[in-house]
Amino acid sequence: MWTSLFAPAKWQRLFRNLPVFGEGFLITLQVAALALLLALLVGIILGVVSSGPSKILRGIARVYVEFFQNTPLVIQIFFYFNALPYIGIMLPVKTLGVLGVGFYTGAYISEVVRTGILSIPIGQMEAAQSQGFPYLQAMRTIILPQTITIVLPPLTNQAVNLIKNTSILAIIAGGDLMYRADSWANSSLAYGPAYICAGFLYFVLCFPLSTFARHMEEKIKKSQNQRPEPPTVNKPIKEQIRTDEDVSLSGLLRISGMKPTRKEA
Repeated sequence: MWTSLFAPAKWQRLFRNLPVFGEGFLITLQVAALALLLALLVGIILGVVSSGPSKILRGIARVYVEFFQNTPLVIQIFFYFNALPYIGIMLPVKTLGVLGVGFYTGAYISEVVRTGILSIPIGQMEAAQSQGFPYLQAMRTIILPQTITIVLPPLTNQAVNLIKNTSILAIIAGGDLMYRADSWANSSLAYGPAYICAGFLYFVLCFPLSTFARHMEEKIKKSQNQRPEPPTVNKPIKEQIRTDEDVSLSGLLRISGMKPTRKEA
């Protein structure tokens, strides 16, 4: 069995037809890049909205996230491919792939962005608004820049998942890497070499991103461990207040060195 799967003749046919895999690889790159841009746009907007003051917008963002996270991507792709033509919307297969994978990944990126925003102390937003900054301007100029180092590792992991999810286009003849590998394997019966080659090309795309995300996580952990503890603030008045008498107004005045102007009742 193994001899038939990995026969030298099949590998020779594979090497002669590598341009087929190269074309699919380029289409996968295009779809992944465009879908990632769409997912970042959707994710940042929903992340900002879901952490904002409007209950209505937060509710809409929550419904979007729950729907896309709790329905399979394959059903969403089939819907775009089969249902949209019934309402007169005819889109190229690659465009359907970009929309499907982009909207799906955007739901996950929005949660990453929301978590990054909530990790910033709320006092910074309050200070910005006290200085006259509108909510969106405060987000754009103060809050979001601080979340970059926090959200970068999980965003990179989402980019890796997005690249792998582009293989779903094979079920709608998207011309991507997985579709080209599967079609060539069916025509040549060289299934082992075809899928090994496709897997290797996906690995070439995903492994550097995974390594970068892991490196960033380790760097962030190291910087957090090396961060000095904030100095403790001595509060002599609070340390001196120990009894019920000290808690009274006269006790506070006596500790601060002031004389009471009247006796307590």
